Amino acid sequence: MAAIRSLMTLAFLAILGLAACAPIYRNHGYVPPDVELAQVVPGQTTRDDLPALVGRPSAQGLLTGSGWYYVGSRWRRVGPAAPEEINREVVAISFAPDGVVSNVERFGLEQGRVVTLSRRVTEGSVVEVSVIGQLLGNLGNFQAGDFID
Repeated sequence: MAAIRSLMTLAFLAILGLAACAPIYRNHGYVPPDVELAQVVPGQTTRDDLPALVGRPSAQGLLTGSGWYYVGSRWRRVGPAAPEEINREVVAISFAPDGVVSNVERFGLEQGRVVTLSRRVTEGSVVEVSVIGQLLGNLGNFQAGDFID
């Protein structure tokens, strides 16, 4: 009887130990699925249409009207180890000055590098400015009062 009890206790501890090492997955944030994003048409859909089509974003642009950002990530934890982010997606929806969607992009995280997964843009709305272009563009924006008290 004592041998059966110790064998049962050992089996219980082994199962408990294996269960503690099973990965636990958690999802954080919200990213609209492709089916919902397909309803967002650059050049036609407005900012007011978006909440009904894809929901409100988890983050909005820091500048007024700069865009809506949907961020979602998946984390895995195994035993006592620290959680590890295994997947991250960001959907960025940009707007023209009149409030019409100008750009829908989906970014992912692959091996620590941000990659573009998909991109839908209205023609001529994407303007890329290099670092040198930004520096040269700011040359006329300085005043003497900025440097002297």
